[in-house]
Amino acid sequence: MSTSSSAIANGSKPEALAERIRAAILEHRLAPGAKLTEAQLCEVFGVKRGPIRQALALLATDHLVDLEPNRGAFVASPSLQEVHEVFEMRRIIELAVVEKICAGHGPRRLKNIGSMIGRERKAFETRDFSAWIRLSGEFHTELASLTGNTVLCNCLNGLVARSTLISALYESLGRSPCSFEDHEAILAALDAGDAKEAAALMSRHLQSVELKMLDRPARGAADLHEVFGARPVKTVSS
Repeated sequence: MSTSSSAIANGSKPEALAERIRAAILEHRLAPGAKLTEAQLCEVFGVKRGPIRQALALLATDHLVDLEPNRGAFVASPSLQEVHEVFEMRRIIELAVVEKICAGHGPRRLKNIGSMIGRERKAFETRDFSAWIRLSGEFHTELASLTGNTVLCNCLNGLVARSTLISALYESLGRSPCSFEDHEAILAALDAGDAKEAAALMSRHLQSVELKMLDRPARGAADLHEVFGARPVKTVSS
């Protein structure tokens, strides 16, 4: 199989398809409640229904897609109760993260986090909102990775993804409730080894993010060809 054929084959795998849809959701290109029509997704990605259904099932496992019998697949629409529950869990996990980092888990790698915040600030200043939203979430997941605790990281990755989906539902387009200025202050406290201050700053930051979630209805139906920047592709043969 040639390199190009291999790339096409890999791109048609359910995991790769799920990742592309996940990115569109987390970058707010797909709004909560948007219908993910199987036929249109098949056209966009040039695949049969089987891989699309498997990809949607993977996203449903991560609570990013709702599969409704006789209606189809929709980008999940979290309730306000879920907002509170997600952020309650994030506070528990992320306060443990800052404590572990200050106890000696990963302080030498904080410089990489600082570079990420720099990119986050630049994305905001250049109005690259997709990158800004993605980087604001990655600040939290990258901090968690410094602990070396894989289970903790997996839990937080899922919660941050759901938080980003929530912000797409409850925040205005072009805004992010997650402040890079807060991130800079948290990083400075971690760099100084001040666990108490870092925990206080993280707690206030997460509370602020939760409170910024405004009750806004989901936007209208999405054109999946436009979302993925693709013209209809002839479905590949099985």
